[in-house]
Amino acid sequence: MMVISDWKLLRWIWLVVLALSLPGLAASANDQPNVLLIVSDDQGYNDLGTLGNGILTPSLDRLCREGTRLTNFYVTWPACTPSRGSLLTGRYPQRTGVYDMIRNEAPDYGYEYSPAEYAVTFERIGGMDTREILLPEILKAGGYTNAIFGKWDLGSLRRFLPTTRGFDEFYGFVNTGIDYYTHKRYGVPSMYRNGKPTTEDEGTYCTYLFEREALRFLGEHAGVNRFFLYVPFNAPHNSSSLNPKIRTSVQAPARFKALYPPVKEETRRVDSYKYGGAAEVTTSEARRRDYRAAVTCMDEAIGKMLRLLEQRGVLDETIVIFFSDNGGSGGADNAPLRGRKGQTWEGGIRVPCVVRWPDGGIPAGAINDAFLSSLEVLPSLAEVTKSPLPDGVVLDGFNWWPALRGEAESPRREMFWKRKETAAARVGHWKWVEMGKGGGGLFDLSADIGESNDLSEERPDVLARVKARYANWLQEMEKAEPRGPFRDF
Repeated sequence: MMVISDWKLLRWIWLVVLALSLPGLAASANDQPNVLLIVSDDQGYNDLGTLGNGILTPSLDRLCREGTRLTNFYVTWPACTPSRGSLLTGRYPQRTGVYDMIRNEAPDYGYEYSPAEYAVTFERIGGMDTREILLPEILKAGGYTNAIFGKWDLGSLRRFLPTTRGFDEFYGFVNTGIDYYTHKRYGVPSMYRNGKPTTEDEGTYCTYLFEREALRFLGEHAGVNRFFLYVPFNAPHNSSSLNPKIRTSVQAPARFKALYPPVKEETRRVDSYKYGGAAEVTTSEARRRDYRAAVTCMDEAIGKMLRLLEQRGVLDETIVIFFSDNGGSGGADNAPLRGRKGQTWEGGIRVPCVVRWPDGGIPAGAINDAFLSSLEVLPSLAEVTKSPLPDGVVLDGFNWWPALRGEAESPRREMFWKRKETAAARVGHWKWVEMGKGGGGLFDLSADIGESNDLSEERPDVLARVKARYANWLQEMEKAEPRGPFRDF
């Protein structure tokens, strides 16, 4: 007799039934677009060259000219792990069970784990609940070849790795951040090829490695097979190192740093318990330059992918989606938004996003202010790739293509966020924020995108309504079938 714990068998049966019930997929491949999904790490809302802030992003600017830039696009959490989990499941972090970071805190205070210690820490053993069905599994059932090159961040044990979750290929690192050259996280090697750790490329800047793998994969599959390529860069996330000088900035190759004006002072002396006392850290001016250099290096890699697809004659039939996993930090520019990564102000959760797909009717050079989110990515891609969704899975997103084409308004009317004791809710154009000691209030985003004018006292009726919707959402999340690693069951 099958019991509920037989989830692996249930998933296998679902995949087999889908494959057998879709015999015409190969024959109708021309009706299925390729998918190139690119996610940057901690990139600011204003950090696109086309916006005129001085950052050099010619490839992303090209996407803006040839696609549609979304100005009202949100992620589900103001930092990486839960945000990436929602992207690949189409579900709120509170549903998936990944509603906080899968990471260790001790290295932030200068502590280096021994290999034996690290092996049993949460960063090593935690991961996305294996009952969750991810986007690559859905697309695989639709006949796609799938690959991921870059930052995974959803578990490092074998059962959590990308090649057990629907991806055919994986090269990248498994946790929240690494040193860009050693590929270690606070001294621990973190790079994997498929299901095994590797140090084969130690010493090479990791953006170059993700570029190399992506171009190889596209060279093998573009124009041959329908593919889903997910490239989650770690740029321009700060470097993970116990060395304060490295960890307080972003590593970037010298030739990209040279594209920006030189800075007067590279480091400054501080005395902090986080660094074990006196330490040399990067100045804010140098951090800003390094951040921009890392973005420009990533942008060059994106340009090479676009050109390869163009050379193969499949660029226009490929859906290209780009956005940041959360709001900017470090040297980022989130203007005109308030706040940054880790906060539920707009600067932590509203991010740059561009979509290019001319064959799918996405307008070129358009700016779309529809209320949309990363929750829409999975159901939207499933729709156009003719990849059936599994029965019984509650999704929190919807098909966004009519809204992107300008054919209909976005169905999204509300969205909610919770990070430890902080929270936020957007209902229509009203936004309520609770940042604890960091403030909060009620804001009218239609007139105050910078969340500077708290209307809590003037509009107590609206505040009560928005808070009631948030409370209702919390109840819905609590009633959802519990998932690990954080839910209690």
